[in-house]
Amino acid sequence: MKEKNKKVPEKGKIIKILCVSDSVDPIVYSQNMKERYNDVSFIIGAGDLKMRYYGFIVSMLNKPLYFVFGNHDLKFLKRFRKKDTNEFENPDETYYVKNYFGSTYIGGKIVRDKKTGLILAGMGGSMRYNRGENQYSNRQMYMKVFRLFPKLLFNKIFHGRWVDILVTHTPPFGIHDGEDVCHTGFKAFHWFMQKFQPRYLLHGHVHLLDINQKREFMCFNTKVINVYSRYILEVEIK
Repeated sequence: MKEKNKKVPEKGKIIKILCVSDSVDPIVYSQNMKERYNDVSFIIGAGDLKMRYYGFIVSMLNKPLYFVFGNHDLKFLKRFRKKDTNEFENPDETYYVKNYFGSTYIGGKIVRDKKTGLILAGMGGSMRYNRGENQYSNRQMYMKVFRLFPKLLFNKIFHGRWVDILVTHTPPFGIHDGEDVCHTGFKAFHWFMQKFQPRYLLHGHVHLLDINQKREFMCFNTKVINVYSRYILEVEIK
């Protein structure tokens, strides 16, 4: 049986991505969202949102959703982490999924959206501040980033680029981050941007109290964007 030809995305085309993070937005969480956002190609979740919220968005738009976990709303985190199966353990504790509530977890992974061809990497969690779940030191985050290298190299060889979009929960150190430990950014993301040159780094974690507050910042060749609450990203297919 011959493999079906995959549709190659048209170069130069501008596609829209709905990005959500940290706060349930009443404009998104409404019966009219299908009319507002039906033209988006897929959705990105940058953490600290409930899985049911993601499920609502997917059910309304019928589009792929890629997400990372933050440092809150971690009830379902264990479902996405592999554990050794033991016949005496509770099945709920060993359940491992890649897709839940219609949403695909990309924390510590790299995926390629089939429709647009865009390559996404995910790195969730926050700086360690109280030894809670999904919290890391700078050293630990560097190690997590290094583990992505084999797949990044594969993309460079076969797709001509390392990655298009890095989705994180916490911002890079010194960009959009806060002064308290919890909201301090990761230095590892600076190294990632310098070496692998994603076009965009999308993060949440830092709440925007003023809708006019600056969301975007250029670092190396990467546009860093705080997608708190909701944000429409327009991307040119190259």
